[in-house]
Amino acid sequence: MRDSSAGPRVLLRRLREVMAVPSGAQERLDQIVRHIASNVVAEVCSVYILRADGLLELYATEGLNPDAVHQTSLAVNEGLVGLIAAEARPLNLPNAQAHPSFAYRPETGEEVFHSFLGVPILRAGRTLGVLVVQNKAHRTYSEDEVEALQTTAMVIAEMLAAGELEAISNVGARLDLTRPLHLEGVALCDGVGLGHVILHEPRVVVTNLIAENVNEELERLTKAVEDMRLSLDHMLAHGDGSAQTGEYREVLEAYRMFAYDRGWIRRIEEAIRNGLTAEASVEKVQSDNRARMLRQTDPYLRERLHDFDDLANRLLRELMGRPHGPTEQELPEDAIIVARNMGAAELLDYDRDRIRGLVLEEGGPTSHVSIVARALGIATVGLVSDIVSLVEAGDSLIVDGETGHVHLRPPSDVEKAYAEKVRFRARRQAQFRRLRNKPAITRDGRDITLQLNAGLLVDLPHLDESGAVGIGLFRTELQFMIASTFPRMKEQMRFYSTVLDAAGERPVIFRSLDIGGDKVLPYLRSIQEENPAMGWRAIRLGLDRPGLLRTQIRALLSAAGGRELRLMFPMVSDVSEFHEAKDMVEREITHLRRHERRVPASIKLGVMIEVPSLLFQLDELFSVVDFASVGSNDLFQFFTAVDRGNTRVADRFDTLNVAFLRALKLIADRARAADIPVGLCGELAGRPLEAMALLGLGFSSISMSPSAVGPVKTMLIDLDVGALGEALLPVLESGKATSSVRALLRDFARDNGVPL
Repeated sequence: MRDSSAGPRVLLRRLREVMAVPSGAQERLDQIVRHIASNVVAEVCSVYILRADGLLELYATEGLNPDAVHQTSLAVNEGLVGLIAAEARPLNLPNAQAHPSFAYRPETGEEVFHSFLGVPILRAGRTLGVLVVQNKAHRTYSEDEVEALQTTAMVIAEMLAAGELEAISNVGARLDLTRPLHLEGVALCDGVGLGHVILHEPRVVVTNLIAENVNEELERLTKAVEDMRLSLDHMLAHGDGSAQTGEYREVLEAYRMFAYDRGWIRRIEEAIRNGLTAEASVEKVQSDNRARMLRQTDPYLRERLHDFDDLANRLLRELMGRPHGPTEQELPEDAIIVARNMGAAELLDYDRDRIRGLVLEEGGPTSHVSIVARALGIATVGLVSDIVSLVEAGDSLIVDGETGHVHLRPPSDVEKAYAEKVRFRARRQAQFRRLRNKPAITRDGRDITLQLNAGLLVDLPHLDESGAVGIGLFRTELQFMIASTFPRMKEQMRFYSTVLDAAGERPVIFRSLDIGGDKVLPYLRSIQEENPAMGWRAIRLGLDRPGLLRTQIRALLSAAGGRELRLMFPMVSDVSEFHEAKDMVEREITHLRRHERRVPASIKLGVMIEVPSLLFQLDELFSVVDFASVGSNDLFQFFTAVDRGNTRVADRFDTLNVAFLRALKLIADRARAADIPVGLCGELAGRPLEAMALLGLGFSSISMSPSAVGPVKTMLIDLDVGALGEALLPVLESGKATSSVRALLRDFARDNGVPL
């Protein structure tokens, strides 16, 4: 019986000899096509490489007119070669000229050849070129000949990735692998970052492609697969809390299902038997999977592509003994992190001084890593399709966190334009810093309170840098989210005390734990819910699990001993919930006094207004709270029935929607009538145009990210709030069919010299 893998193995041995001998790129490519033609008994072997202009250029040939090299080209989808590039799959024809896509090129002399076999040259599922063999005789190439061509295509792909073929390109021509790309996503954190790509999960670069001993490679694969399966089984059975519930468990279950998929392993084993190393076989099979699945229209199948990608990377790291994540030595001075997604704690593991930007394939505005990125002031863009597979480590990259644009391998003129934008922003920041000690008083003499949103110790220096007068929202859950275990009471107490010490005389409003829903702590068991945003979270979880909330309250009371404590409760939907929480605070005060512990000199308790039901309880609410703060992110989400994490509807309603602004005005009016301080601490307050609207509605206290304080203060200093109210309020009260006042506000700012 003939060994079907003998052909590919012989060819790979010859290619290994070619690669071992120092030579120029063109000479090496010419030798490769000669060996292929000889091995598969073909009269023609040709390599076409995809250029940045979308043309497939003939780079080497054995059997066609040699003068056609670097002179002949086809567009993607033009001819048989173009069809293979477009569909990223092999084409095996006994009579090529009978195929409707056949395109005749007289300069090549290929009209005498009938049989045709072409395979795409793939890397990470991306088509970089096409490898072709032809014969005069009518024949269909065998499976092992197809396999031989596919494995050889991998060698050529690595030559491309290494930059070897750039040297033999025509003057002015650029390969598709290195062409500039302009990508668009969703702006998550303002700022501009210029730097070089660092993959959060570095792609394992396979350099050893050709196997010395097939049996040894099969044994290595078997061991690596067993280790990977054991690791996944262990994480599911004994892992931390996040591995037990929710989406994380679903991901691990999917990984495990694919890890035990016999068909996937069988294809890798087959590639090894054809002469590839275990690593190269995993890469080949996954590249084939990716090329095929990227062209699927079924969204479920496209989602599974990420599972296969991650699983293949796990297996490659097992085979090569590589750690997870980049090492400190691999982190450049101007790093831009590219990731499918990542946790908040993982971002904090990086050296902040080296990070210039963050680009996520997933990740929305309210994801935890986005919140941390804003706290750190890192320019961030999310929802950038396929960014992980498009970049190579070290690629130059520009992140525009203002517009959501990402420029991969940018041309020099784009780079210069953004460098100037960075300098301009630096000059503006210098102007903002000069304003930090200037009172936030409007042109018509209204005193506005500008405060920070914070949640980590790294936020605290921004109090002095920004000129904010206090912290209007301290998200206490961030400390819990980045911890590996539940913070003990003493640990919490030290943390809150540090925050109060840093603030000094400036007020700090702590928000009690807003966990649950999508904010899953890795060490706490949670339940799976159909709609977590409106589920068991925040005050609901705290009241149902009083030990959790009571521990935090006691830590806050102890940390604020002798000082003022301001504490508000999130996700309150009924005034009775506030009464329950207040009773818990009073019991903890009694406990501390009984044990002769210091208690705060004064305590102010409030609520977050973020559930629409509170709009119909405002008078009752303001009769019992000391203050309130509008959580505009959640209130807008619930008010308009728009899931902020759903990209199909996230931009469906303008945040300056008239109906929503009427609700905000109702809150401001009722609070003023009850003489209760009310602020707003959602993302709405951090954008100058939206902040201008809030002032026009009657809000005089707003809280925002540190980087937003300067632009908002610059706006309000030149704003006449009274004049704005005269223009804005009649529109809200008129009942006319106007969905948004955005245009009205822009016109007002332009006509009145208000900088935005």
